[in-house]
Amino acid sequence: MDVYEAVASRRAVRGFTDEPVPREVLERVLHAAARSPSGGNLQPWNTYVLTGAPLAELKKRVAERVTSGDPGDEREYAMYPPELESPYRERRAAAAEQRYAALGVPRGDERARARAVAANWDCFGAPALLLCYLDRRMGRAQWADAGMYLQTVMLLLRAEGLHSCAQMAWSVYRATVAEVVSPPEGLILFCGMSIGFEDATAPPARTDRAPLAETVTFLTGWGDQGDQMGEARAVHGRGPGRGRGHVCPLPPAH
Repeated sequence: MDVYEAVASRRAVRGFTDEPVPREVLERVLHAAARSPSGGNLQPWNTYVLTGAPLAELKKRVAERVTSGDPGDEREYAMYPPELESPYRERRAAAAEQRYAALGVPRGDERARARAVAANWDCFGAPALLLCYLDRRMGRAQWADAGMYLQTVMLLLRAEGLHSCAQMAWSVYRATVAEVVSPPEGLILFCGMSIGFEDATAPPARTDRAPLAETVTFLTGWGDQGDQMGEARAVHGRGPGRGRGHVCPLPPAH
């Protein structure tokens, strides 16, 4: 599987089989992912991988909190800005609708939606869970490094025939996670990632992505060869702060 195939096939899978993931595969993936970009080579990620009895215990403890109506622990970071403006608000709403439609959950069925959310803490049936912690002293740049690290992990998992689902939802019950994992006091739980083999019988849900012209602006010279050959086309980006530029067609995906 080449990089383009890995990127195209990666998605948040929410239905896994219980087939175990070999430890040597996870070690191979995480060893390679350590080469992810890291400013100053800080490598700020602290990764825990749970399988077997420890994962079963974590699922049990969190399930008890969920079924009791426990809303979770005090948040240590905001998942989203408190007031999402356009176009982000619409993108988030559309993604939610696409997901629930794939699950057959009708609009307004709050109980069914709650059950769908609760499936996060069962890892959607996955037999492995990765937890990513960061040192509390780290800043925004190091959080960005962690994001690149996690993306690298997910792409390498695809190369191994595995799927994943990144889940900030695990931070909601961070205290229970800490009871099982026992991380050093100076770490903050960023997210979890369910890992396993996809359950082909589970309804797939793939969210759309914004058109390139909404998120990318190419600035090129008027005298570029592409312009002279009539291959360049001008677009007006519609994202925040976008200006008018000339866009050369991207090379075809492999």
